[in-house]
Amino acid sequence: MDAEIIAVGSELLTPFRQDTNSLFLTDKLNSLGIEVRFKTIVGDDSERLTQAFRVALGRSRLIILTGGLGPTEDDVNRQVVAEVLARPLREVPEIRQRIEERFTRLGRTMAENNLRQTLVPEGAEWLKNRQGTAPGLWIEQDGIVIIMLPGPPRELEGMFEAECLSRLARLVPAQCLRSRVYKAVGLAESEVDQRIAPIYKTYSNPSTTILATPGAIEVHLRARAASEAEADSLLTELGEKIEAALGDHLFTSRGESLEEVVGMCLVLRRKTLAVAESCTGGLLAERLTRVPGSSNYFLGGAVCYSNELKTRLAGVPQNLLEENGAVSKPVALALAEGIRRHTGASMGIGITGIAGPGGGSDEKPVGLVFIALADERGTQVREFRFPGDRERVRLWATQAALEMIRRRIRD
Repeated sequence: MDAEIIAVGSELLTPFRQDTNSLFLTDKLNSLGIEVRFKTIVGDDSERLTQAFRVALGRSRLIILTGGLGPTEDDVNRQVVAEVLARPLREVPEIRQRIEERFTRLGRTMAENNLRQTLVPEGAEWLKNRQGTAPGLWIEQDGIVIIMLPGPPRELEGMFEAECLSRLARLVPAQCLRSRVYKAVGLAESEVDQRIAPIYKTYSNPSTTILATPGAIEVHLRARAASEAEADSLLTELGEKIEAALGDHLFTSRGESLEEVVGMCLVLRRKTLAVAESCTGGLLAERLTRVPGSSNYFLGGAVCYSNELKTRLAGVPQNLLEENGAVSKPVALALAEGIRRHTGASMGIGITGIAGPGGGSDEKPVGLVFIALADERGTQVREFRFPGDRERVRLWATQAALEMIRRRIRD
């Protein structure tokens, strides 16, 4: 049974609200082995909702509508579904009693329009709302299950878990959906696809999705099977081939961030790290300290934005700055070696560059970044030219620094 979610609410089509309900529902449905194939957001408009609902009826066996069950004029879901399914609306006295009792308990006068919520399409089951007044609805017609849930997340989540999960579990065959996320650095999305497309195209199960994310390319695999063990076996079979194709560009097969992987590598090798950052302004240190337990390997760092602080905090010689400029290989080397020496860390990282939007030149354009790594084996430095705006340059610089650490520890 594949599912479709229709989120109803004009506010979801503005920049001020997000459809978080569909994320919750997708997670719960996946736990039953039900895959969500379509998601649609529709404003509070009867005609458009009618069109979306008719399309869903023609392609999905489980349709979940969220929102649009309240007491106001723009709450159109109940009426639209009843008309499309040719089921007249009937008042349910028990719902009316529950709503009236709720208002009495709260010591409030019930507005007459709340009685809209007592109307139920003929033959539908109504679902108790323990957090609000609007009941949900469960309708089965021509082998299709239609679930209507209130929009407020607190009401929707409680209702779905209490009233819907067990019913759905009885309707679907025993099956399992399992996912695995591989992440690679140092390759463009097109390069990743060129390497692995000949492999994954031969598989319909698991399915494969490639995503370009800030700093990494992700490969998502999803397998459907009768048991977790069978699904995991399918993921492993395809996953091992993808791992071989991506080689050392792959830094995780379990979905961790690069800073988490670097942290694990530092702990395993009993290494410590300190950083001296200029253009990244402390972003590398922030990423490293996002990881719980980072105090076991990250000693700290310095944000050396000015030349004066490059000298004072990381020991960069003044004449080196004057001869080469702050954005240069020699200064990056001095930053890495200096912060390592000052802190006693096993490894030191130095970053200097031009993040933009100003400050660039023909010789040293915006996006030029030098990253150096110093350890007991010596110091290495790399030059990068990152495209994009200021935040993109800073993020990619920290990603490159983390990847240098990962490869250095691995070698």
